[in-house]
Parts: sequence; structure tokens; C-alpha cells
Amino acid sequence: MAQIEKVGVLGAGLMGHGIAQVAAEAGYAVVLRELDDATLARGVGKIEKQLARAVEKGRASQEDADAIRGRIEDTTDYGALAACDLVIEAITESLPLKLEMWKEVDGIVKPEAVFATNTSSLAVIDQAATTSRPTQFVGLHYFNPAQVMKLVEVVRCVTTSDAAFDAALEFARSEKKLAIPTQDKAGFIVNRLLVPYMLDAIRAYEEGVGSVQEIDEAMMAGAAHPMGPLTLADFVGLDTLGSICDVLFDEFRERRFARPPTLRKMLSAGWYGRKSGMGFYDYSGESPAPNPAF
Repeated sequence: MAQIEKVGVLGAGLMGHGIAQVAAEAGYAVVLRELDDATLARGVGKIEKQLARAVEKGRASQEDADAIRGRIEDTTDYGALAACDLVIEAITESLPLKLEMWKEVDGIVKPEAVFATNTSSLAVIDQAATTSRPTQFVGLHYFNPAQVMKLVEVVRCVTTSDAAFDAALEFARSEKKLAIPTQDKAGFIVNRLLVPYMLDAIRAYEEGVGSVQEIDEAMMAGAAHPMGPLTLADFVGLDTLGSICDVLFDEFRERRFARPPTLRKMLSAGWYGRKSGMGFYDYSGESPAPNPAF
């Protein structure tokens, strides 16, 4: 298997732009591909803002920031991915969209390249099987924000070869990430444990155990968590949380993985958390405030 030198990242959104930045900071040439120019520009703008902030705070020199930005090629053309040694998808958490994308990319990228999905909950094998290279397919699950969060879950599915898995582990470690191997089970390690915790917090609110703020403050003070479970749900994205719920419930058929009524209603209202400006908290002001609905 070829040494990884050039990395393709599919999607410049919430996760993709961070994954691209981290790879460029580790010295890799990066191709960042998005569907349209406007979305691509927003993603690249976030990278440039992060780099400027690092320079401002003395964590990087301007020369280093310029070099990192120079290693990122932004494009809307799948063809630019052809010479990549590793391609990581970070598009919308929708299996049909991912499968459609892989079918397009599979015929363009060189045969020896490794493919990786950043899915937070979908089965890796379902994506691997749609390509001509299921033995060279892995999961690389980064956490938000990818520039800050140290963990990457490296997921082996039933078809993944030792060579591809070892290459993915080494790649994540080269980015100074904590690369934790895991199996292709719904939710992997973190979401298998974390999602039921957030759902239990929503149910605790529904049952009158405490207010949104009281539940968050209690868990921060009593369990030394950096943020409460309902703030965390807003940060993850309530739409993402809902999607992970569905995958976990389909897999295990247990009530603890099902969407609570409050979450269903919030999603119907278009309240997705921090990303939409409204969730368990209102993010429209200078600092988060309780959602008046709660």
C-alpha cells in the first residue's frame, strides 16, 4: 500500500474543514472538495480564521500559517482527488448520499488509495461494499471541533485489510491524535455510551427531575464534565443526535436509544442547537440564554 502523502477530504462543512486543516497542519497535501463554490468558500474561510487566530495568540507564526493554507487545494471538482493516497468523506450523515458520492469517487481515485468515512454512527461496511475496494475501506471518526478534539476512532469493518487499518492508525497518530481502534458496531465507542446519556438527560427534563439549566449545572459540578448534557446535545447538533438515535435504535431496539418526545418536537420546529441558533438554549445573543420554550 502506498505511503500517504496526499489526502482528499470530501465536504468542507462542520467536520470537513477541520479534518482538512488538521491534515495540512501535519504536513500533508490536502484536496478539499465541496459541492458548490459558496459552501467551499465558507469552509475555507473558517480554516483561514482559525489559522489567523493561532498567529494572533502566538501558537503559530505567520509563515507557518501561510504554509498550512498553501497545502490545501480547495475545489468543486472530483477529478482533483485522482492522485490522493487517502480520501476521507465528511459529508451529510445520510447513507444514500454517501453511497452516491462513493460511487462517483471510486472510479476517479487511484486504485491503491485508502477510503475512509467520518460517519458517527452508520455501518462502515455499508459504504465499503459499494466501492471496488472494500479491503481498503476504514472509518476515521473525528470529533468536533477536529482541530481541538484529540480522539479519532479508527474503525475496522469486516472487509478491512490489516494494511489499510494499520495505515489509517498511523495516519491519525501522525496528526498527533489519540487513535483508538474499534469495531464496526453501531455508535462505535463514544456515541454508544454518550448518546444514551444525552437522551437520558432529555428524559430527566421531561419527567421534571430538573430544569434544563439545573440538569446541566448538576452534571458539570457533580461529575466534573466540561459542559452539561443538554448543552452538549446543542453542540453536537440535535439533528445529528436524532440521526444517531435512529441508527442505534434500529440496531438494538432498546427504548434508551429512541428519540424522546421533546427531541422529536424540537427537530420538527427546526431547532437543531447551536448550528441553527436555537436548541435547549437560544444562541442569538452575545451568549447562550435559556430557550423561552423551556
